[in-house]
Amino acid sequence: MKPYMPMLTDYRVLDITQFVAGPTCTRIMAELGAEVIKVELAPFGDRGRAAGDKARDPRFKNASQSTYYFQHNHSKKSLALDLKQPRGRELIKALAAKADVVVENFAPGVMKRMGLGYKDLKAINPRLIMCSISLAGQNGPLSDKPGFDYMGAAYAGITALAGEPDRGPAQFATAIGDSSTGVTAAMAIGFALLHRERTGEGQYIDCSLIDTYFHMHEVNVPKSTLRGPSFAPKRAGSLHPDGDRNFPLQGRRVHRGHGNAAPVEAVGRGHELAGAGG
Repeated sequence: MKPYMPMLTDYRVLDITQFVAGPTCTRIMAELGAEVIKVELAPFGDRGRAAGDKARDPRFKNASQSTYYFQHNHSKKSLALDLKQPRGRELIKALAAKADVVVENFAPGVMKRMGLGYKDLKAINPRLIMCSISLAGQNGPLSDKPGFDYMGAAYAGITALAGEPDRGPAQFATAIGDSSTGVTAAMAIGFALLHRERTGEGQYIDCSLIDTYFHMHEVNVPKSTLRGPSFAPKRAGSLHPDGDRNFPLQGRRVHRGHGNAAPVEAVGRGHELAGAGG
């Protein structure tokens, strides 16, 4: 069978992001075949280079690559520019003129102040799709605040739900919001590319950590709307707030959620069949 051509082959993405959310978005696009040109801020580059483990081989003792950086930025091309200098900003414009997509995750307003906002780049490339990733979006009362994953979780009311009921909220051990926002941004860009194929129009996309985390509320938003102040979500430890329990089954602890015993019965039958083997 002839292998399929990667879906984003021949698309070019200008990646002006760092840390996790933005690089996750553009990494996904690179994995799907896009040419991703990562622009790092001179002289130190993506600050993710300073996190994670470094190569143990003495030949790479002075290399700036790290496991953290590689995880989020493999399959990309890379160059460093000083965007405080006019020449650096001119190079961004030259690259944007030949790009299909630009992704950035500066604090809101930074790109515009540098003369690299969507209107500026659209004047050069009307078919351009630009995606901005931030804590709280480009407009609104929190739009002037830079932020990280755990801040988005707290603002969206997710942190308050994590942990044991008799203790303080728990900090997530992984960047759930950053990674999910990167996936959301990549999805939105894919839709924008489809729209452009149909209409020829470019698009501006505003992705935020708070929106992504708020979307993760499984049942609390409509409950809060219906019940008002009388409804206050509470931490329930490892239990699902809609009711579930843990119990022993054939030497293991089994978790049943949503009052549905069918999955547990299926697990039990699976163990019985496995034990009946020769």
